[in-house]
Amino acid sequence: PDQADAAIAGLNQVMTPPFGAGSRLVWLVNTTICQHCPDNVLSELARTLPVIPEDAFLLLTSRNKPDERLKSTKLLKQFAAEFREFSLIPPWKTELLVQSVQTTAQAVGVKLTPKAIEILAEAVGNDTRLLYNELEKIQLYAGDSNKPQDIDVVTQLVRNTNQNSLQLAAAMKAGDTAKALAILANLINACEPSLRIVATLIGQFRTWLWVKLMVESGERNPQAIAQAAEVSNPKRIYFLQQEVKSLSVQQLIDCLPLLLELEVNLKQGAAEMLILQTKIIEICQVCQRS
Repeated sequence: PDQADAAIAGLNQVMTPPFGAGSRLVWLVNTTICQHCPDNVLSELARTLPVIPEDAFLLLTSRNKPDERLKSTKLLKQFAAEFREFSLIPPWKTELLVQSVQTTAQAVGVKLTPKAIEILAEAVGNDTRLLYNELEKIQLYAGDSNKPQDIDVVTQLVRNTNQNSLQLAAAMKAGDTAKALAILANLINACEPSLRIVATLIGQFRTWLWVKLMVESGERNPQAIAQAAEVSNPKRIYFLQQEVKSLSVQQLIDCLPLLLELEVNLKQGAAEMLILQTKIIEICQVCQRS
């Protein structure tokens, strides 16, 4: 159903008595009520919110920030038991990611060593749903044990994918061939699709190149650099500038054709591991040039 019909159906359902002695939860996923609310939905909202039964719960989630000017938003704030914003932690703010893992692990009841917390933060990044899934997996493994789970347990149980693809890009940028090949092996062993790995690498090197080009041209405005590099958060530009300090524009330019060749070769059916290793070694050699 469209957004309006889905919202009205959800509001009607939350008023329906639950079966037996249980409760009822109605979840409107990615609703636009707080961004655009038709008159008929607003009327239904005003009629329903004040009289929702105590054993019924209405949950609304949205990808976009609520428009505080809308009557629907004001109504929800008036009657909501809880009104929360869940903003993603930027993936480059590793300290906040570690704090998030530590807090969530305590809430779930999973004990981890400090190093295990760091490894888990690297693995899941800012994906909260993935974090809970991995913690549940560790909790199941630990059973009744009160012993903090260490790095060996986490590395065995937790699948490290996108965050490791970014680590692969960082190792290649640093010219650390051995580390890059080790990360690649872990990704392939975890069944990460090779084209997804390459897409992450192309995106990261392209971003680095744009940032370096803008800085070399004399641009100092983070907003302007972010716009050119298609970086959504200008605050990230400072960190990207630090990451590309050791490389020249020409080195970054030379890396992109190698990555595009890698993508084409994979799509044409080249031996996956061999071509990945070959191009990663070549890119590491480019980044090693002084």
